[in-house]
Amino acid sequence: MSSVPASAFLALALILFCIGLYGALTKRNTVIVLISIELMLNAVNINLVTFSKYGMAPSITGQIFALFAISVAAAEAAVGLAILIALYRTKKTVNIDEMDTMKN
Repeated sequence: MSSVPASAFLALALILFCIGLYGALTKRNTVIVLISIELMLNAVNINLVTFSKYGMAPSITGQIFALFAISVAAAEAAVGLAILIALYRTKKTVNIDEMDTMKN
């Protein structure tokens, strides 16, 4: 059985986080920004599980933190989409540039 080195998982997490950061900072569509934030959270989860398995003292704590992060990400997606739907009903757009005022 061959083992994948920790550096491969860390490189994957780095690539995912950079793609998510680029999407969150450059895109104007709110749905794409939410997806980019989810991508960054998944990269953090990969890091947590990797350090949980390959760390100085391997234990299950990183995996437990990853489960908490997944539940927070699910709540963030639900609240974010609810806010997005409410804004779309009033503004008729999902463009971030046009959602800068509190009033109609």
